[in-house]
Amino acid sequence: MTVEDDSASRPWFAARRRSGKRKRSADAVLQQRQGSPVVPPSSDIEEYYSRAYSQIKDHARMEAYRDGILRHQPLISGKVVLNIGCGTGILAIFCALAGATRVYAVDESTLAARVGEVVKENNLSDRMTVLLGRVEDVSIDEKVDVIISDWMGDMLLHKSMLPSIIFARDKWLKPGGLIFPSHASLYMALFTDADGYRESIDFWHDVYGINMSAVLSLAKTSAFGDTRTETISKASVLTLPILVKQVDCYTVTIQEFESVTNFSVSSLLEAPLHGFAFWFDVSFSGSATYSPNHHLQLLSENPADQQAQGSSHSPWEQVPGEILLSTAPGEARTHWEQTVVYLYDPVELKQDQKMVGSVTLSLITENCWLLDIHLAHSTGGLAHVETTIML
Repeated sequence: MTVEDDSASRPWFAARRRSGKRKRSADAVLQQRQGSPVVPPSSDIEEYYSRAYSQIKDHARMEAYRDGILRHQPLISGKVVLNIGCGTGILAIFCALAGATRVYAVDESTLAARVGEVVKENNLSDRMTVLLGRVEDVSIDEKVDVIISDWMGDMLLHKSMLPSIIFARDKWLKPGGLIFPSHASLYMALFTDADGYRESIDFWHDVYGINMSAVLSLAKTSAFGDTRTETISKASVLTLPILVKQVDCYTVTIQEFESVTNFSVSSLLEAPLHGFAFWFDVSFSGSATYSPNHHLQLLSENPADQQAQGSSHSPWEQVPGEILLSTAPGEARTHWEQTVVYLYDPVELKQDQKMVGSVTLSLITENCWLLDIHLAHSTGGLAHVETTIML
């Protein structure tokens, strides 16, 4: 087992995943966009550890990757595997235990140095090579049969490692090679959260008998000015899901990251609309041939509605045999949860009331892959635009 360090000349900001729930300051982001160096925080190693811990403790994530590897073990055994963003190295070790003859575990964080020790302790040094650095900077002298990575960021694409998957795929993946996970779908739905709105906003109308409504604008800016990562209950979802984006890891290009999706949905309930929730599914289909209809879908409990949607499956049912990791409301909680965009003021919706609009996703910079979200929507003769940048 060898450990190589290619990170000395790299800027710190090319972090492979988010730093917990923390956000960098606007000045730091502006510095980065202007090409100025950004000083790494002293807690960088703690943040890497915190992220790795949350991933390891995410049972839905771990079981999906484990089951995906076991399902495709005949295609991994005796093969060369590249694990991008290996973190603690557990996915790379899964592949080695599945019979891979060589596993390259690549990560730029300082945790990668500990992976070498883990490899030794598990007697896998003869089959695993740990490379410290970005996958774009390391050297691998052979083609690989399999690429595996936990590349997904918040809302699928925010600070994701998909650009690194594309780079490695084009440089090292053999023709007919496999990528895990292979396909992804990003969804959006309208949701209601009356209790949360009451707790964070409405209470200012009466604070121990005192009207403090003058604070409302500041409260809304503080609570709703940015996207939030939360767990949304299935019962709070007001519409069928809107398919915002699909990613085929075998064919996707950087140019496809930007997208515009028009939508038209009807509310399933009479309730106040408080915002838009985003979530994603990824599939371990293995094959380059895949049908997006296999993804876990949010369907109405009404059988007539299911029939209208052309589905023969019960609500939220997974196609038999499919290895799927879903971050949808109502599914097992993951460390990604759901990404939500709140409205500053709720919109009262009647049952079956229609909303039309569009959601535009675009990337701000190639350095940190900040995601710009533009939501235009109208209902009941009222039109609104929500614009936010995920930091």
